[in-house]
Amino acid sequence: MRAAWCLAHQQLRPYFNKFSRHDYTVPQLFACLVLRELLGLSYRRLEKLLLDSGDWLTDIGIRRAPDHNTLCRAAARLLKSEPVKQLLNEQVRWATNARMLRLSTRPLAMDSSMYESRHVSRHYEHRKARSARKENSPGKSSRKRTVVSLPKLAVAVDCGCHLVVSMWTGTGLGSDSPHFGILLFDAWRRLPHRRFTVVADAGYDAEHNHEMARHDMGLRSIMPATIGRTPASRDRIRTRWRRRMSKLLSTRRSRRRCGYTQRWQCETVNSMMKRNLGSALRGKTSWSRKRDLRLKVLTHNLMILR
Repeated sequence: MRAAWCLAHQQLRPYFNKFSRHDYTVPQLFACLVLRELLGLSYRRLEKLLLDSGDWLTDIGIRRAPDHNTLCRAAARLLKSEPVKQLLNEQVRWATNARMLRLSTRPLAMDSSMYESRHVSRHYEHRKARSARKENSPGKSSRKRTVVSLPKLAVAVDCGCHLVVSMWTGTGLGSDSPHFGILLFDAWRRLPHRRFTVVADAGYDAEHNHEMARHDMGLRSIMPATIGRTPASRDRIRTRWRRRMSKLLSTRRSRRRCGYTQRWQCETVNSMMKRNLGSALRGKTSWSRKRDLRLKVLTHNLMILR
């Protein structure tokens, strides 16, 4: 809570409105939200916990525990895109001052992952789909229809310290290629080291993504050229950078030498967030689930920095 309070205190204004009651500051409410995400509590359970934890409140300067409605309204305003970008900027600055970033020797890895929209086991979904097929109503509760509405999180991670540098939140399945530029540009303008290597899986494979990274930003991009129709030989790949990727990643030794094998560190970060903070979200709408994903990323970075 203290680390979250210091983070928000350096980037966010103390109050949402100058005419508010000023019972709680914005950094104090953000610290409470990080505690909620860390312990996996609801707003009401967090309120009960804070009522019994006077020492925690004293550390961040709160006289009495905030109401659950106050916490809910604070999350709706604090976890918008602009405040989250400011907090990510400050987290990267903290990591830079602590010399945690390893982008001079390690690449920047990108990957996306799906989260559960509710707390339900996969076994329950299989049994429900089986009962639906027995009743001659296929597809009513199938996994295929469920996946369409699942929340999706894409992150760009420093492979040296597992810190999330940039993120993208969305809903449903789809190609990863469209949000490659968003992730890369946010990471590029946020990092002090402007010359690094970016590695991604075949979902981000596209010639225009290579052009954006190499010509517009001066970065080295490595992505396997296997998306779409699988070519029998490199002669079928007509574009310049995709043909080079096919040659560069052809052997295990070359993949290790160019740094592409470090891409698995991004999958490690996704696994860390799901194991430590949970893979199911509590939000009922797409916007609230996006806020939950942003809070997970900020909490994960605070755990790394702490």
